[in-house]
Amino acid sequence: MKKSIFVTKLLISVIFTLTILILIKSSTSFKNTFYKKVYGTNISFVELKKLYNKYIGDSDILDNIINTDTVFSEKLTYKKEEKYLDGVKLSVESNYLVPISMSGIVVFIGEKENYGNTVIIQRIDGIDQWYGNINNVNVKLYDYVKKGTLLGEADQNLYLVFKKDGNTLNYEEYLK
Repeated sequence: MKKSIFVTKLLISVIFTLTILILIKSSTSFKNTFYKKVYGTNISFVELKKLYNKYIGDSDILDNIINTDTVFSEKLTYKKEEKYLDGVKLSVESNYLVPISMSGIVVFIGEKENYGNTVIIQRIDGIDQWYGNINNVNVKLYDYVKKGTLLGEADQNLYLVFKKDGNTLNYEEYLK
């Protein structure tokens, strides 16, 4: 029963994707509108998941199919915190293994000025969380990551920034 529901949802998703591709190919105005919406604005994966759940149904069946057991399951620990630019600088041990604070989708991996190698995760609550000064990154772009799993390593300093809709949020609320 669960397998047939999964196959049905998969087929609906494929039909939807093919319909979008056909419309893009056949209509210049649709193509321009689609590109403006997709590439011109920040895509909220939280909103996409809400739409998916509303029209297709909950995606929990994937959790039953994919093994999501993790070996690394830690909480964020640090010695000291201090305000830094848009967020906070946390003093951590050398080669500190950084855990992910909340599940979400990796939307950026790369250099950010003043933050070094940065990973941005769009959390399931819609907040973009930046992790700066990350080495040996353990995730890939567009991975769905779970709370407590290994993000990478930080050497003595870990920078965190919390943003929503382009606005910087008070980091103190998210370190509790």
